[in-house]
Amino acid sequence: LSSKMLEVVTEQKLDILHVHYAIPHAYAAFMAQQMLKEKGIDIKIVTTLHGTDITLVGSHPSYKPAVEFSINQSNAVTAVSESLKKETLELFNIKQNIFAIPNFIDFNKYPDRKDPICEDLLLSNHGEKVISHISNFRPVKRISDLIQVFYRIQLKVNSKLLLIGEGPEREHAEYLTKQLGIFNKVHFLGNCQEVNKVLCYSDLFLLPSEKESFGLAALEAMAAKTPVISTNVGGLPEVNIDGETGYTLPLGAVDEMAAKAIDLLNNEVLLAQFKENAKRQANQFSIEKIVPLYEEVYRNVLNE
Repeated sequence: LSSKMLEVVTEQKLDILHVHYAIPHAYAAFMAQQMLKEKGIDIKIVTTLHGTDITLVGSHPSYKPAVEFSINQSNAVTAVSESLKKETLELFNIKQNIFAIPNFIDFNKYPDRKDPICEDLLLSNHGEKVISHISNFRPVKRISDLIQVFYRIQLKVNSKLLLIGEGPEREHAEYLTKQLGIFNKVHFLGNCQEVNKVLCYSDLFLLPSEKESFGLAALEAMAAKTPVISTNVGGLPEVNIDGETGYTLPLGAVDEMAAKAIDLLNNEVLLAQFKENAKRQANQFSIEKIVPLYEEVYRNVLNE
């Protein structure tokens, strides 16, 4: 990886390597930087932390020195949320500033106009509310909690659940829906390249994750005017504003999540307001607003 970085920097005459995750990319970038110095090339390194670095050290403490070294050797470091920045500073001995720059979204992919083909696929003639979830179906996403929340919702609200993604928990999720007798109300769509077209028909997005450094899936939902009910972990409260764009609740609060969802879905006026609020809040994370923050980091690094 370091050799490839060296090759690209040399061929393309780069000034900055912007790498994501301390391990392995920032570590490899540092090695490339040292090799390039011998060629008389001064390359700067900007590292963005996404949270997996923290998770890695949590499960494998032996990685801590390498992660800490990689962060400290970078010319600039950013984190995708204030929560992740705080967690990083608590866990590591960091000798420089970390800039909290959130993830961003391209609103050109979320037009107000809806796709009639998707409408035929996603909606029904039964007036169902559409609830959705997108993830990699890893244990950290708490898919069992998600299914349990929906089970409680559908007892009170005519609704169906759209699940987008693949991962190790999918098989168990299918089993659980059959055990609860709701398999016909839960649609496993697998990996999807056009999640925006699914989200624009959703009335509610559920995200009961155990950990989220930022919550990009929540932001994608909000950009499509879909309120979010999520846990209050990590960076989620920075994206999903409790009582305005949806609700944030403690980890494992299945009954409370379901109750909030039922109240919201049964109140058309409030639901419409939350949908507008969600889109407005998502606008704070538009590509036009966030990319200049990264460009400013680049300028500062080059002027050091």
